[in-house]
Order: sequence, then structure tokens, then C-alpha cells
Amino acid sequence: MRIIGGDFRGKKILEPKDKETRPLKDLTKESIFNIINHSNKFSINLEKSNVLDLFSGTGSFGIECLSRKAIHVSFVENYEEILPILKKNLSNLKSISNYNIIEKDIINDFYFLEKKEKFDIIFLDPPYKEKKVANILSNLFKFEILKPDGVIIIHRHKKDDEEFPEKFKIIEEKKYGISKIIFGNFI
Repeated sequence: MRIIGGDFRGKKILEPKDKETRPLKDLTKESIFNIINHSNKFSINLEKSNVLDLFSGTGSFGIECLSRKAIHVSFVENYEEILPILKKNLSNLKSISNYNIIEKDIINDFYFLEKKEKFDIIFLDPPYKEKKVANILSNLFKFEILKPDGVIIIHRHKKDDEEFPEKFKIIEEKKYGISKIIFGNFI
């Protein structure tokens, strides 16, 4: 796994040894950033973005945002086996300090969202077996942390057929290999 664009392009990202964490594949990551940069359905300037990376894992998505000059990235992860890898991946970017790590369980302990920080991009990449995505979206809506012109990017298995809250509007959906990427926001 590597950083595919920006200042740290080509730099390796450490991967987990366990099977519980599913790192974001380079092809999927590249597709996400192509859509962010070229979509005519929404407009996000990554270089002016505040990013929330939920279920961060190794930090692949958020690190890619930092490499591409995002203003700030908040990584949310609580899995004890992956946290040291996330921290090491970030410390390997020696010149970067515009991030923070929030060690919380987004499913059961989401009140850290109350601080009212607003995000341009929220990346949601829970384990495929996690079925509470609608609850997470409802909490994101409740705490009003997505900027009005922001986007939520959800990474799921292509066969998942989850129901989303009525207030969540899908803007674009793409399938890659065994996964799908859903871009949306709140109405």
C-alpha cells in the first residue's frame, strides 16, 4: 500500500498483520480522488478541506488527503491492534502536523462530535460486517458537522444493500472490484 498522489506520492503505508482491518485498496482510493477532483455533481477543493476520517484503520484515506494539502484531518479509530500502525504511518510523515487522532468508538461513543467542528469531507469506512451505517449517518446529521456543501464518502461491499436515513441524499455511486463508493450529503 502506498500514497498515490501529492507531496508524499509513492511513500509506503504500513499495513496491519491481522485480518480484522481491511485497508483501502489503491485503485479504490485513486477512484475516490478522481471523483473528488473531477465530479460535476459536487465541488470540493481538497486543499481547502477539513476532513474527518471515520474508522481510519491505517490512515490511508486521511494520509492521502494530507499528502494532497488538506487543511486538517481528524482520524477516528479505536481498534487497539491498528492504532499503533496508524500512529506510525502519521509519524513517518515527519513534516506534517495538521492532524489529530481521536481514539473513540464512533458506534457507541459519538458525543465527541458535539464540539461543532465542521467538515468538508467525511469518509466513512466501517468493517463490511458493520450494519449500523444508518445510525452513524443519523448522528452525523444530528450533530451538524458536515458543511452545507460538503460530501460524505461511504466505502461498502458492493453487495451491501443498506437503507440510509431519509435525510441522506446519494449524489453518486460507483462500484470497484468487491466494493462500492457512495458519495452523498444531507438534504
